[in-house]
Amino acid sequence: MEAGIVGLPNVGKSTLFNALTAAGIASENYPFCTIEPNVGVVPVPDDRLQRIEAHIPTQKVIPAALRLVDIAGIVRGASEGEGLGNKFLSHIRNVDAILQVVRCFENPDITHVDGDVDPIRDIDTIATELLLADMQTVESSKDKAARTARSGDKEAKARLELLARCAEVLDNSQPVRSLELDEDEQKILRSFGLITAKPILFVANVDEDDPAGEGPLVQKVRDWAAANGAEGNVVPVCARLESELAELDDDDKLELLEASGLTEPALAVLARAAYKLLGLQSYFTAGEKEIRAWTIPIGATAPQAAGVIHSDFERGFIRAEIYALDDLEELKTEKAIRDAGRLRVEGKGYTMQDGDITHFLFNV
Repeated sequence: MEAGIVGLPNVGKSTLFNALTAAGIASENYPFCTIEPNVGVVPVPDDRLQRIEAHIPTQKVIPAALRLVDIAGIVRGASEGEGLGNKFLSHIRNVDAILQVVRCFENPDITHVDGDVDPIRDIDTIATELLLADMQTVESSKDKAARTARSGDKEAKARLELLARCAEVLDNSQPVRSLELDEDEQKILRSFGLITAKPILFVANVDEDDPAGEGPLVQKVRDWAAANGAEGNVVPVCARLESELAELDDDDKLELLEASGLTEPALAVLARAAYKLLGLQSYFTAGEKEIRAWTIPIGATAPQAAGVIHSDFERGFIRAEIYALDDLEELKTEKAIRDAGRLRVEGKGYTMQDGDITHFLFNV
């Protein structure tokens, strides 16, 4: 799963990406690695891994991870090819979610492209470019689907009907994500590559003297998000402060966090928020070789979760043995959990819960 970081010029997008990829929230067992010049993998901090390790000694601990893509900067007219518009659009169509960095700080030394700082105007600028880009995609796709539908192709007819619904909401200046769709329609929608269908998280880049994002500019973003179906999808981050934290050792990092009134780097909060935005959750496997968080969609069944480890696990799934972290912390060992009758045996129809500690039994 990957998220694309977008924003206007001079909002701190590159600073944020560089801070994320400086491994400031990485454990020593999961270092950041660069896949391409503008792509990185960032671990999702989860204290449950260390809580499991306290009772199950292991050789290494592997957290869940997010793939982040630093999308080329957007300017007005990007949908018409202005600036790096075409590059921006081709990259953003391939991500699963959008992290939009919104400037919520004043600094006379950093010029805003529109002259003054107005986060709502910035949000509207990018929203407009995404809407215009999707309108072009929908119109070209409708022509192709209409030609195929005339032959009586049922799938083409379904595509054409959904494209018409997409065109309607876009014409009303609403994102495609505002449509209520069933599972089949969602599957068709994914094939269109529409940008406004993707979930979005607003990253409010704040001043160093307001790391918690309590100032009026961030509040404007929160109010806008609440009024536009994105309540709770705002995370304040001071990209400059996070850059400094990423370069410090643990003791100095803790000292700077305390001085800033923070309990953890804001990037840790951001990584978890992006994970949630994508509709993901983690289950754990634990043993002497490794303790690992595995990423699955919310609602995944036990066989589907097993398939994340290896396709053979899903194909030959027999059952899952599952216990809770609370039971491990109370009873201290897996053997004690089993002896106490707290180890659950689940079959193919079980829906995985966030935080399940699991052993899969399979036969191929």
